[in-house]
Amino acid sequence: MLDLKPAPSALHTARLRLETPRAEHAAAFAEGVAATMPALRYVVWGLRPRDVDWARQFCEDDARSVAAGEDLVFHLFEVADGGWVGRIDVHTIDFKAARGEIGYVGDIRRAGRGLMREAALAVIDLCFELGFERIEAMSDARNARALHFAETLGMQREGLLRRHERDPQGALCDMVLYATLNPGRS
Repeated sequence: MLDLKPAPSALHTARLRLETPRAEHAAAFAEGVAATMPALRYVVWGLRPRDVDWARQFCEDDARSVAAGEDLVFHLFEVADGGWVGRIDVHTIDFKAARGEIGYVGDIRRAGRGLMREAALAVIDLCFELGFERIEAMSDARNARALHFAETLGMQREGLLRRHERDPQGALCDMVLYATLNPGRS
């Protein structure tokens, strides 16, 4: 059975430092979310402005779930200037089936340079090292940016889940399921 407790609290890529959320990340997280707010219409918590207190609580909750071995969560910081790039999590984990769903939100001001892709690929690699068999991404079928991003990660579109869940406005929406499988397994 999958065990997340051996997961490192930090990862490094060529341009990024990924860290398990801490309260000290709250100000940068809140600022990045505020700058990105217009693009977060498919994210429930992205519908209304968020302050540092909200971000601190969010970071503390994430840190608790990571410490308990329930999720993987990383805040991403650019090595060059220390700026907050985004947040990646692996949640809704089925420990017996060794699968989880990856989620991501990035600071729109740092978009277009492949930073989120670099980080997401590092997290997916970590998941496979930890024994995940499958990483999924689910997005609202109208969220073209998220769908394209999943494809740039090498994920395969597996299907359309019609009227699968409620969108942030409360309407039932279609969701697209993408997945990638552990390449070390057959």
